[in-house]
Amino acid sequence: MLLSVIAGTTARADDYPSRPVTLVHGFGAGGNADAIARIVGEGLSRRLGKPVIVEARTGAGGNIASEHVAKAAPDGYTLIMLTGGHATSAALYKKLPFDPVDDFQMISTVVYFPFVLAVKADSRFHTLADLIAEARAKPDTLTFSSVGVGSTQHLVGELLTSMAGIKMIHVPYKGGGAPINDLLGGQIDLLSDTLTITAPQLAAGTIRGLGVTSREPWPSIPNVPPIAATVPGYEVKSWLGIAAPKNVPQPIVDQLNREVRAVLEMPDIKVKLENMGNEVRGSSPQEMRGMIASEITRWRQVIKDAGIPQQ
Repeated sequence: MLLSVIAGTTARADDYPSRPVTLVHGFGAGGNADAIARIVGEGLSRRLGKPVIVEARTGAGGNIASEHVAKAAPDGYTLIMLTGGHATSAALYKKLPFDPVDDFQMISTVVYFPFVLAVKADSRFHTLADLIAEARAKPDTLTFSSVGVGSTQHLVGELLTSMAGIKMIHVPYKGGGAPINDLLGGQIDLLSDTLTITAPQLAAGTIRGLGVTSREPWPSIPNVPPIAATVPGYEVKSWLGIAAPKNVPQPIVDQLNREVRAVLEMPDIKVKLENMGNEVRGSSPQEMRGMIASEITRWRQVIKDAGIPQQ
């Protein structure tokens, strides 16, 4: 019996992939995770010789998608594009229906990037200092967006309120283009989002960047000052990476790691990702696992120090 199971696993690994692969993410169409999943998925389709189907399972800051993949068959046909929110959720929520590290087989990181805090181009806030001054004078009147409770965008805003000593109202979305649309429509005051969402609007002049979350100016948006210039010590960088359910056969893990890293070196794929303001960087599965575990520990300390209540 044991030999037959081993033989079956080896055969499946040798035959992989024999059908389409699904790449899941947890956020809305047009958002950062969706855009990057589609770019990487297209390259991975070329490398694997089978379609890679991008599927959104939105809600709960990406946790609905994570739970779905954690409980999927460990055969390499269901993958997930994890975001930095995977680590922040693990730090923010007291209990999740999956283990954020042990229930996943990490494959490779894909990109690293900062976030941007932005307002409408015609906003009365010309600098981050302007916004902080009003938030101090009128607590709980200004609103900031995120792509869900526990998302990195959420903690970007919460960390600002904590470190600047202000109070604002958090407005969670399911991702995609909804937050930027509501910012432009005047439904929210402050956007907290990725360069995928903000860079085109910054270039078009429809929004004003008040701050970028990297410690130094980010190369693709040099005119947006670091938040740390106004709030000393502030820094947040995030990431995306591909994972699978735990117990995927090692030959499939090795193959996926090779192919994802090869995709990230494909000139057309790399240029697309870099043009979105990302730092493209693959990794080994072990490096990705260690990074996520370290990020969870870091965010738990940030949440504790900032006095952000756990959910």
